[in-house]
Amino acid sequence: MTEIILTTVLAVTLGVHLLTALLAALRYRKAPPAGVDDELPFVSLVRPICGLDTFDAETLGSSFAQEYPRYEVIFCAPSDRDPAVPLVREMIAANPHVEAELLCGETAISGNPKLNNLHKGYISARGEWLAMTDSNLLLPPEYLRTLVDTWRGNTGLVSSPPAGIRPGNFWGALECAFLNTSQGRWQLAADSLGMGFAQGKTLFWHRKVLETGGGLPALGRNLAEDVAATKLVRNQGRRVRLTPRLFAQPIGTRNARTVWDRQLRWSRVRRDGFPLIFSAEILQGPLVPVAALAGLAALGVVPALLILPLLLAWYGAEYALARIAGWPASARDIGAMILRDVLLPPLWVATWAGRGITWRGTEMAPEASPRPAE
Repeated sequence: MTEIILTTVLAVTLGVHLLTALLAALRYRKAPPAGVDDELPFVSLVRPICGLDTFDAETLGSSFAQEYPRYEVIFCAPSDRDPAVPLVREMIAANPHVEAELLCGETAISGNPKLNNLHKGYISARGEWLAMTDSNLLLPPEYLRTLVDTWRGNTGLVSSPPAGIRPGNFWGALECAFLNTSQGRWQLAADSLGMGFAQGKTLFWHRKVLETGGGLPALGRNLAEDVAATKLVRNQGRRVRLTPRLFAQPIGTRNARTVWDRQLRWSRVRRDGFPLIFSAEILQGPLVPVAALAGLAALGVVPALLILPLLLAWYGAEYALARIAGWPASARDIGAMILRDVLLPPLWVATWAGRGITWRGTEMAPEASPRPAE
C-alpha cells in the first residue's frame, strides 16, 4: 500500500508540473489573433504612478506607442509633488499625437492606496472600456489590441500577470523565477483550463461590468484589487480571461530582502482571497516528488539515483518553457529556480504567521478592508 501511495504521489506531482509547463508553452506556439480596426472600441488607458522607478521612462513611455486607432491615456498621481510627475508631464508634451493627461490627488474610497489614486482617472475616463495598467509594465505596441481581442461573450475581465525580464543580478533573476516559470506558468495553465484569475498589473474592463459589481470601491474588499476583481467577475457568472501571452516587466537589480518581502506580500494576498487554493501551494516545487521517490528508494523499489533524472525533468520543463516564451533562461536563472523552490516552504509557513501586508508604506489588513454600504 505504501508503495502504491508513493508512486501515485510521484506520478501526480510530476505529471501536473509537466502539464502546466506544456499548457503555458502552447500559448506561445501560436500567433495571437489580430482584430479589425473598424471594430476596435475607444479605450481609456489609466495608469497609476507613485514614486520614480528605474524603468519609468521606458514603461510609462510605452503608453504613447500603441498601435491602436482610438485611445486616451490618463496618468494618476497621488500628489502633484510625486517624483514621477515631472517625467510624465514631459512625456505628454513630447507626444501631442496621443490624447493624454495627468491627474493628481487622492480620494479615500477604500483602504487600498492604489484604488484611491485611480479613482479620479476612473471618473474622468471617457471610454466605456478601461485598461488599468501598472506603471512598471512595459507595454508592447499591440497591448491594447490584445486586450480587446481577448474579450469574449462571457468575459468579465481581461488580465495578465507580468513576465519578469532583464534581471540585473542574481536576486533579480530570483524575482523572475517566481514571476515566470512559477506564478506565470500556473496562471497561464489555469486559464487554459477555464479558471483564470485576475492580476492587478492589467485589469481590462467594460465599465458596466465593474459598476454592476459595485464600482471601483468594490475592489477594496480584499487585501488586493486583483482578488476582489476575480470574485466580482465570478459573482456575475462571468469569466476572467488572461491574454494569450504575458506582458513584460523589467526587473533590474534586486536584493534578497526585497524579493522576500514582495513574495510574502503576494502570498498573503493569495491566502486572504483564496485560502483553500493557497493551502495547496505547499505542494509546489520538487520537494514532494523527490520525497516520494526517496521513499520508494528506501523500500528498494527504485534506485536512489533516479532522483537526478527527476530533477532534470522538473527543471528541464521550466527551462524549455522559459526559452519558448522568451523569458530569462541562463544558468543563473536555473540556479534562481532552485533557490525559489528552496524558499517556497518557509514562505508558505511565514504567510500563515500573519495576515497584514505593507504596500508602498501603507499598512493593510483584511479586517481594515472596507465593505460597501448596504
